[in-house]
Parts: sequence; structure tokens; C-alpha cells
Amino acid sequence: MADRINVEVSYALPHRQEIVRLTLPLGATVFDAVQASGLLQKYPEIDLEGQNKLGIYAKLTKPDTVLRDRDRVEIYRPLIADPKAVRKKRADEGKAMKKGGASDQG
Repeated sequence: MADRINVEVSYALPHRQEIVRLTLPLGATVFDAVQASGLLQKYPEIDLEGQNKLGIYAKLTKPDTVLRDRDRVEIYRPLIADPKAVRKKRADEGKAMKKGGASDQG
């Protein structure tokens, strides 16, 4: 079995996660694993050339990256909002609340 590797391909949806376990030939790539998983057919919204990024254990990677035994390939959905913009907005709202709250105290 040394010429085969075991990997998982994961695609997280808003309310659940799809995980497909595969045995692939040694030298298989991230793209090979995604293709073999059947997730591209099951979820046609996955766009590997555009919106969706790929990773191995939360680290972005390219589709031609060669996999190692027990790697977990992750298909990431596009972000709905920019996390930096959300944090900035939250911080600005917090500052406004503090200013208003401080003037009421005597």
C-alpha cells in the first residue's frame, strides 16, 4: 500500500460539512483529490478558477500541490463580508457608544 495515500476532501456549507475520504495513487495532487471526491459534480457552484480557494489544513495551496498521506484538502467558500471592514465597523460603533456613555456619567 506504499504506492497509495489516504486523504480527505472537505467542503463546508453554512449548516453542515461534506467530507469525502479517498485513497489515491502516490503523487496525486490537490486537484486530483477534488476531482475524485465528486464534490464538483454535487455542488456545481464550486468555482476553482474563480471564487473558491483550496487549502490543506487551513493553509492556502495551489491545485497542483502534491499530496501526502493523511492530508485534508479543504475547499473554501468565498467570504460574504471583508473581515477587516467588519472589525473596523464594530470598533467604530464601540467608540461611538463609549463617547455617548461617558458624557452621561457625572
